[in-house]
Amino acid sequence: MSLACATRAQVTSAPHTADRADQAAEKIGYRRERMNDRVRVTVDGAVAKVALARPDKHNGVDFAMLRGVIAAQAQLRKRRDVRAVIVHGDGPSFCAGLDFKSVLARPLEAAVMATELWSPRRNVFQEWSMGWREVGAPVIAVVHGNCFGAGIQLALGADIRIAAPDARLSIMEAKWGLVPDMGGPTLLRELVAIDVAKELAMTGRIVHAAEAKALGLVTHVSDDPLAHALRLAAEIETRSPDAVAAAKRLLQEAWTAGEGRALAAERRWQRRLLGTSNQRAAVRGNQGNGSQREPAFGPRRIK
Repeated sequence: MSLACATRAQVTSAPHTADRADQAAEKIGYRRERMNDRVRVTVDGAVAKVALARPDKHNGVDFAMLRGVIAAQAQLRKRRDVRAVIVHGDGPSFCAGLDFKSVLARPLEAAVMATELWSPRRNVFQEWSMGWREVGAPVIAVVHGNCFGAGIQLALGADIRIAAPDARLSIMEAKWGLVPDMGGPTLLRELVAIDVAKELAMTGRIVHAAEAKALGLVTHVSDDPLAHALRLAAEIETRSPDAVAAAKRLLQEAWTAGEGRALAAERRWQRRLLGTSNQRAAVRGNQGNGSQREPAFGPRRIK
């Protein structure tokens, strides 16, 4: 069950008209630079790791974790030196979904948060997954153990998902008589056919890693998904950070757009890359005496 669904179940009135998710979040004392012990961000060289840090609760989501993830996204949007982001979970699971007991123990906060469902724009619950799309570096989710409800929606927000063979995934809101509402349906459009999405959302059934790979929910299944993610991050580091960021933006924009808008997006992003310092560095790295040289890229310019 997702956090937004739970708060919706508790409070069904008090409309909210905030225009932006961060404005709404300010009402509960959240500021984008604030971190907490539910989420840990470390940067090693050009790779950032974001760890969900409630291992004793299988990284069950409470309000503090929601705020911590959004704060991590905001922090990493500012880091032009970060070339890849790896999101993973401490302990036995990636994220088992809502910590329902914790939410029920804070009825006043739940009431305020429930008003987010009346926001005319993307709300703080949807930032949980959708916010990764605005990080200029590719985001890789490393999934193991349980990945349910809010957890699968978080993973869907990543650009790439690598699952351990023991991973168990479920769009579990149907179990509670609700629908996924933390960005999952929007993100599923890019990954699976509508009949598959409907089946998963209507049944809430659990799928294991191999089936999730066959359905398109995960990109790779690996015996050591974190090591796999680090190898992929190292490969991405060999490419221009601007080209990587532009590819992410272009594909997100063009994937569900009509032909005209998609082709226009290709032209626009290519114009932004041609002749830039990092594009010239990529060319130099592929020239000279028949041998390649490691390109000397500068900081990423594209957000």
